[in-house]
Amino acid sequence: MSGKEKSYIDDAFESNWIAPLGPNIDAFEKQLAAYAGTADAVAVSSGTAAIHLSLQLLGVGAGDIVFCSSFTFVASANPIRYCGAEPVFIDSEPDTWNMSPIALQQALEDANHKGKLPKAVIVVHLYGQVSKMDEIISLCEQYEVPLVEDAAESLGSTYKGKQSGSFGKFGIYSFNGNKIITTSGGGMLVSDDVELLKKARFLATQARDTAAHYQHSSMGFNYRMSNLLAGVGRAQLEVLDDRVAARRTVFENYVGAFSDRSGISFMPELMNTKSNRWLTTLVLDEMETNTTISELLYALTAANIEARPLWKPLHLQPLFENCRFYAHAGDESICEQLFMRGICLPSGSSMTLIDQVRVIDCMNDVFDRAEEKSIQSA
Repeated sequence: MSGKEKSYIDDAFESNWIAPLGPNIDAFEKQLAAYAGTADAVAVSSGTAAIHLSLQLLGVGAGDIVFCSSFTFVASANPIRYCGAEPVFIDSEPDTWNMSPIALQQALEDANHKGKLPKAVIVVHLYGQVSKMDEIISLCEQYEVPLVEDAAESLGSTYKGKQSGSFGKFGIYSFNGNKIITTSGGGMLVSDDVELLKKARFLATQARDTAAHYQHSSMGFNYRMSNLLAGVGRAQLEVLDDRVAARRTVFENYVGAFSDRSGISFMPELMNTKSNRWLTTLVLDEMETNTTISELLYALTAANIEARPLWKPLHLQPLFENCRFYAHAGDESICEQLFMRGICLPSGSSMTLIDQVRVIDCMNDVFDRAEEKSIQSA
């Protein structure tokens, strides 16, 4: 917490605005929209809810297909199934680890040839790094397919000076407990289409018609954020830029600590972008380091340090085992390679240098032992 949250929560209690509407909600939406550079924003209960609403507004339904990044958390794709549609997964590319324009082009060409284009493309800005938006937007415009930006992990990241989440028909942010700013749970849907966002508020509030009694002509959802949590979000938003700076410092410390070791590569930052470095992630060349990801994770866990592999691609998940997947080039799946070789390191904004040195020392011990063993076996 930033320390200012309690004043906004106290305001909500004193004014008795506790329900999912009130001054904090109104202010948080306006302030977030201003930060993102969009016309408006709708505060909801989660980033997943925001994705679901975006697909509802785009008319996604049973029998439709939606293209989605494969290298992401399951919440990016679950709302496709909520709508009765089927996901088609798109591989990553090496420069950003995000959606491959090459794979996306092939998928769009095939869909166009079959006469069944996707109702939407969901592009994910993974670990804070923005995707190759010029290429992806160009392809979506060519085939007239709406673009939804899953910017759950990239709030505060920019592409050519413009905020992530502000490029597509809709952008979504998450304020889950592990995100760069949090409301404990919550999300935001942003867009320049004010009329559609008005409809989003309607759907998110159980689609209650204008009437003295409770009347419903369409199916809605209980997706609105509470005024209490919006107060937390307002305080968090005030320190977002500080959080980005802190995360980037954590990343730079890790890079500096391992700059002399071969076989370690960190997630790249595309030219003309600025990542919020939500998580510091790296991949190992196991031949050069003589170390596996499993060995590294085991050592960190033994030292009571939480780390985990990179996202398991969605096309490999049992839930989506029958879904189509378009690889970056031929049979070469970039996201599968990243999953097999990658690790997420502790990266919190409040992480102390002492804590970070402890992580680095633990990792260096693993690498040093592996090097010694390699020398002895030679």
